[in-house]
Amino acid sequence: MDRHEDPQPGATPPDPAPEQVPGLEPGGGVPPGETPPESGQTSGLSSPQPPPPRGVPTASVAVAIVLTVAVATLLILLALGMLR
Repeated sequence: MDRHEDPQPGATPPDPAPEQVPGLEPGGGVPPGETPPESGQTSGLSSPQPPPPRGVPTASVAVAIVLTVAVATLLILLALGMLR
């Protein structure tokens, strides 16, 4: 069996045989104005993806609040001249 011969009648090979594609230059390039041959692609999800979480994680909010209070406290202490 030729390596580019269809194993099943009517089945599409994953990639076209380079020697059978019109418009290809030596090395596999295409001249200007030609459309390169379409290559077989497989894409998609193997299983349904879980939905994203709806709420904001509590730990992230707590860290943001602690950092905001710490920065505000430092700025107030600097403004009052208590830190030098």
